[in-house]
Amino acid sequence: MSETPATAALASKAPSAAVTTAHARTRAELPFADTQDFADAVRGFIATVPDATLMHASGKPIWSMAPYAFQQAEVAPDTVNPSLWRQSQLNLNHGLYEVVSGVYQVRGLDIANMTLIEGEHGVIVVDTLTSVEGAQAALKLYRGHRGERPVTAVIYTHTHTDHWGGSPGVVSAADAAAGRVPVIAPDLFMHHLVLENVTAGNAMLRRGMYQFGRLLPPGPRGQVDCGLGKSMAVGTVGLVPPNDLIKATGDSRVIDGVEFQMAPNSEAPAEMHFFVPKYKLLCLAENATHNFHNLLPFRGSQVRDAAAWSGYLGEALTLWGADVVALVGQHHWPVWDNARVRAYVKAQRDLYKYVHDQTVRLMNKGLDAQEIAEALKLPDSIAKNWHTRDYYGTVKHNAKAIYQHYLGWYDANPATLDPLPRQETGRKMIAYMGGIDAAVSRARDDFAKGEFRWVAQVMSHAVFGDPGHTGARALLADAFEQLGYLAESSTWRNAYLFGALELREGMRKIPMRAAISAETVPALSDAQIFDTLAVRLDGPRAAGQPLRLNWLFADSGKRYVLDLDNAVLHAHPVTSAMPDAPSVETSRPAINAIVCGHQSFEDAITSGRISGDGLDRLRAIVALLEPIARMFEIVEPRRG
Repeated sequence: MSETPATAALASKAPSAAVTTAHARTRAELPFADTQDFADAVRGFIATVPDATLMHASGKPIWSMAPYAFQQAEVAPDTVNPSLWRQSQLNLNHGLYEVVSGVYQVRGLDIANMTLIEGEHGVIVVDTLTSVEGAQAALKLYRGHRGERPVTAVIYTHTHTDHWGGSPGVVSAADAAAGRVPVIAPDLFMHHLVLENVTAGNAMLRRGMYQFGRLLPPGPRGQVDCGLGKSMAVGTVGLVPPNDLIKATGDSRVIDGVEFQMAPNSEAPAEMHFFVPKYKLLCLAENATHNFHNLLPFRGSQVRDAAAWSGYLGEALTLWGADVVALVGQHHWPVWDNARVRAYVKAQRDLYKYVHDQTVRLMNKGLDAQEIAEALKLPDSIAKNWHTRDYYGTVKHNAKAIYQHYLGWYDANPATLDPLPRQETGRKMIAYMGGIDAAVSRARDDFAKGEFRWVAQVMSHAVFGDPGHTGARALLADAFEQLGYLAESSTWRNAYLFGALELREGMRKIPMRAAISAETVPALSDAQIFDTLAVRLDGPRAAGQPLRLNWLFADSGKRYVLDLDNAVLHAHPVTSAMPDAPSVETSRPAINAIVCGHQSFEDAITSGRISGDGLDRLRAIVALLEPIARMFEIVEPRRG
């Protein structure tokens, strides 16, 4: 019989003896006497914003370091891995810093950095942070100490939101569209930006809550860091589209002679590095940060190519290693001096190649992804570098990503070819164990022994089999929590603690919102707009309902035919309306407002923003589009 569902949130628990023992071992094994990073993280400091607090126009804070004041304590609390505590303290630094004379960074006003490179006529802005407010504050801080230099170019190193979302805060869309300010990005930037941030954007937003610890309160028993920085800013996200694409390594631009290196399918599917000969400055974007990065982040993405990633770092050394005097990334702090930079990049290069090569070696011996993750250990020559530690990506989950990159999800064992769904598996598993109460009782004994991984595995089956059983929920939450306290990786800690929070308090009710903002959606092409609708089509309900509709964007004069056939929605560009179908007329601003959730199709029809003799046909298509539910269950069965 199930226990009565809990009616109140359960408080967090103290760390177990197994956790404190593991932390003591970490303190003994790692080189905590090496404090070079602490010196580098504050080198060149000029000024900052008090507590790095930034405000939205509504008066609400979008970013602040004030909640992390507890991390000033020198000794890590027993609820935080000491190695992660060290990284989280380094990520507390914020403000404007000189890298070399003429090159500056704003760090700690977001999870990412803004790099500013001075030229004869102004300043190049490299990456614009997540929010418009953050970008404006960063540029204001820079100008307050370096003068009112105009922005002469913007460079996006890659496609992730924290590197372009603030772009309207540093350059106007009109100046970019007219070519007055170059906005430079790697080839296929917009294509991959849309795939990650729009097509799969809603699922990534929800999963990202687990990765970044969104809604976890900062504190010794809560969120402490994200590895790359504290968290993501929550302000206004916009996009000024690039007007200049780098297509090949060796491309250069006359703006201070910047030399580019393409690095596709590394940390992002469209990413690039660059070197500025004038300053002997190398920027490796997000491919050589002060931690092991993700080959497959918890929020999801295309699996990244570890071998290519390592190769690009080696190529950068070949191209510029003899000349470089300062290395910057678009997260964390710089590295100075040629010998130190070369050693740093070599260790990063070999980190990715070692994990790649050894995963493939074990894969070719027949080990599956889980077995490889358990077996793979870094050599001390790599592992004892602080910048190769598992603060963001980890050896364990990156090895699984490499396995997936080559072999996919299937391990070739027919038993895993078509397993039962999780809920049915949970019911069967618990029945085989003698019932849920017996399973919980045995799991409590294992919890007392510190076997938290096993307890989490078994109690997850129990919760999926009987989500109302409070004993199973509570024990699973407790196991997640202890695993979070143990984790060196910020993302593992966040995922475990967020899972514990949702088991104890339930999934938060958060209003639905689109995966793309009103400030970003105008940058999408018409084809990408139609794609956002196509992936919402409920295929089973659309089966057997062929529909055709002429579509005119009156503001641009562009025509399309929407074809719903075989339960698939297509949009074809045409020069004139098809005679066998009714028509609707609208504008891109009207559809933009629909895509970003500011109005519905029916509201647009009622207001006259969509008109024509095909309104009933449009309504029929719209009726087959599923609404996007921002929240969905992860650690328990989906309701409804």
